[in-house]
Amino acid sequence: MRNIININKNWEFIKEGKSSTVDLPHTWNGKDGQDGGNDYYRGTCIYKKSISKAELPEGEKFYIQLDGVNSSSKVFFNNKEIIVHHGGYSTFRTCLEDISDENEIKIEVDNSPNDFVYPQQADFTFYGGIYRDVSIIGVAKNHFDLDYNGAPGIMVTPKVNGKDADIEMQAFADGEVKFEIIADGEIIKTVSASGKNPKASVKIENAHLWNGTIDPYLYTLKACLIIDSKAVDEVSTRFGIRSFEVNAQKGFILNGKEYPLRGVSRHQDRPDIGNALLPEHHKEDIDLICEMGANTIRLAHYQHSQTFYDLCDEKGLVVWAEIPYISRHMPNGVENTKTQMTELICQNYNHPCIVTWGLSNEITMGGAGDKSLISNHKMLNDLAHSLDKTRPTTLAALTMCGIDEEYVHISDILSYNHYFGWYGGNVSMYGPWFDAFHKKYPDKAIGISEYGCEALNWHTSAPEQGDYTEEYQAYYHEEVIKQIIDRPYLWATHVWNMFDFAADARSEGGENGMNHKGLVTFDRKYKKDSFYAYKAWLSDEPFVHICSKRYVDRVEPVTKITVYTNQNEVELFANGVSAGKQKKDKYPFFYFEVKNEGETKLTAKAGECEDTAIIRKVETFNEEYRMAEEGAVINWFEIDTPAGYLSINDTLGDIMATFRGKLVLLSMIPMLKKALSSTDDKSKEEKSKKSGTGFSVAGFKINKTMLDIAKGFALKRAFSMLGGKFTKEQILGLNKKLNKIKKK
Repeated sequence: MRNIININKNWEFIKEGKSSTVDLPHTWNGKDGQDGGNDYYRGTCIYKKSISKAELPEGEKFYIQLDGVNSSSKVFFNNKEIIVHHGGYSTFRTCLEDISDENEIKIEVDNSPNDFVYPQQADFTFYGGIYRDVSIIGVAKNHFDLDYNGAPGIMVTPKVNGKDADIEMQAFADGEVKFEIIADGEIIKTVSASGKNPKASVKIENAHLWNGTIDPYLYTLKACLIIDSKAVDEVSTRFGIRSFEVNAQKGFILNGKEYPLRGVSRHQDRPDIGNALLPEHHKEDIDLICEMGANTIRLAHYQHSQTFYDLCDEKGLVVWAEIPYISRHMPNGVENTKTQMTELICQNYNHPCIVTWGLSNEITMGGAGDKSLISNHKMLNDLAHSLDKTRPTTLAALTMCGIDEEYVHISDILSYNHYFGWYGGNVSMYGPWFDAFHKKYPDKAIGISEYGCEALNWHTSAPEQGDYTEEYQAYYHEEVIKQIIDRPYLWATHVWNMFDFAADARSEGGENGMNHKGLVTFDRKYKKDSFYAYKAWLSDEPFVHICSKRYVDRVEPVTKITVYTNQNEVELFANGVSAGKQKKDKYPFFYFEVKNEGETKLTAKAGECEDTAIIRKVETFNEEYRMAEEGAVINWFEIDTPAGYLSINDTLGDIMATFRGKLVLLSMIPMLKKALSSTDDKSKEEKSKKSGTGFSVAGFKINKTMLDIAKGFALKRAFSMLGGKFTKEQILGLNKKLNKIKKK
């Protein structure tokens, strides 16, 4: 029978000629991949370990298994190269041969840029290292296949049939295989089959269904390989029996009942350790997601740990699993997308939590008309269906990608990444956009794969798009939640993101190297107010939460207090005096106005639940609550905003609504062309003209959605996102011109 040992301890790690001793999991980018500057080390490092023959597990043959090495690796055994693997997020194995009394394992790990391994361009850090477990498997000469795409050696396909279930099983081995199905610790079915990769089937009467978070029941399938009447190898997997459908009108349907998928996306990294997680980290993440009440997770943008998929099985969370085919199509990376999709499906086929395979994410950043991109998606779509006939394919499309593009209609189901109200546009655009898609393509299931905005420990009583305050993030999510509630046809919605995560190229919000769109902070220690907005909507666990607890000092004489609860009624008290009682209508968000005098203790009561907060009247705004802006980005107090007149704080749409405002914007065009001019842009423009495709940006035809997004930008924010292309003097000069123009 097989024996497995973990060999995570005591590896020699060599980076740029310097040696140290490390335990796995490990990354060399735990610090420099999180501090900003886009200058983290991307290159080749070496891991070495000595292992004696006596230390190996019992067996006739030996395999080394690596659960995650980012992103390319060469494995050597006693100085002989035994495998090369490209792809940083999947399991791979190879056989160890010519074993001596003393042996050396050497692994060269490379996360340097190239044009053939995904991901290469994306808004997250590509941590280098051996960041998941490494083990050695000892097996008999005859054993379940360990060479097939890192897969577990058995495959189980349950199919609901009335109250019963038909279970199809396949073992990847040569010989007689005895299959046993176990429920609640008892063997309930036994069947044997023989031959090359033998198959068998059984019926389970009165099957206990895997029913999402309501009842995530799991069976176990055990397979035993019999050679000459002797058991020589054994493997097992858990599985769940469920039926599901994605309906373009009713959304997601689980076991015959409508089951709206409402949840989050997850990046896995953490402070200092990057992706080198331990089991307790995965458990903490899953517990926070469940506390919020989510029932689905989009596991972005790569294959996650088996530990986490197992937890999703156990908790009943429905999963979108995808490969890191992201941002930029690389013609030389076609084979790598095929390999990563094959590994994703083969390694995770048995997980009942997974309901769809994601083909790509925002891959049309360079345009949607690339023939190689289209053909690659068709190949991946066919590949996914050939490997798994039970699950649909999906993809996450970029806002700029028009709904009529061929690319959008390749996968079985579809979701869009939209950031209306953050990267332009306004938060009210979600519902109308999806209604327009749904009207034009009523038979295509549509969902939201990403939406969100950033928040740090900045605060205001007048939140606005782009201010990075906790108050604007809470307002934003309240408004999107309202629009989702009113549209049950959305098959799934996934907040971007559950947790803040590292993106070393970023410089936003006052903290470099981070994407702060999480509902929970990077260290998992603080749940932002928006977390509780979702808990109020999705969770059945009684609670009440007063928002803006970190925003104590306030200047206004009367201040707004927002309260979230999933109870039917809430009452707010200020220093023991009731500020009002409100009953829940359609949405679980409650707004009160409270006099701000001296120090006030706020108490919210909802059913048996209670929460408290403190506010304090001050004469001048506490600058610790305001993000300090640098460079050509203008501080708020430098901007003249005369009442009734335009300023750079107004949106492009409001400025364009006036004739003189249009003239001011037109006066910017020469400066803008000069700031953004490049040979590549000019060549693209000429190519566009020659092809007769009309005006386009980065290969996208300008459409109404893109124009609406642009109109939603405050001019000040547009300047900030241009990254210093304009001087402070130029910006303030334009503000003076706008100050002379009356608002419409």
